[in-house]
Amino acid sequence: MIEKDVISQLVEEKLASSGNYLVDVVIKPGNLIIIEIDNDEGVCIDDCAELSRYVEGHLDRDAEDFELEVGSAGITSPFKVLRQYVKNIGNEVEMLLKNGTKLTGVLKSADENGVVVTVEKQVKPEGAKRKVTVQEDQSYTFDEIKYTKYLIRFK
Repeated sequence: MIEKDVISQLVEEKLASSGNYLVDVVIKPGNLIIIEIDNDEGVCIDDCAELSRYVEGHLDRDAEDFELEVGSAGITSPFKVLRQYVKNIGNEVEMLLKNGTKLTGVLKSADENGVVVTVEKQVKPEGAKRKVTVQEDQSYTFDEIKYTKYLIRFK
């Protein structure tokens, strides 16, 4: 069985000199290796092809056969690393918390401790007839978050 750590190390070596970064490595039964990369500016197909050739050149098919897929983290894929959160600061995101609460808001900040999301709420001021929309910053640790995704809206 091909080791995930070996693949991750190869990918990190190759990507060290580029703007790309490793998001995830998955090794499925039958030695199907799936590598996801990302970039703050977007990943081009040439980057994926070059990384694929590099990884394939450093593995021995005679010792163990494998299938290799290299691609970018999809726009609708959940964020997996802190750098993806940082990349999306200022963008609208959808979050599902582990307690089952689903919310949408603008990602305000992200660091190793967690994230801050600005959400809009409808509140009824005392003595008012109608509810008004207010913005509220909410903080969450990564332990509280099941997933966070970039929210695509067609306006």
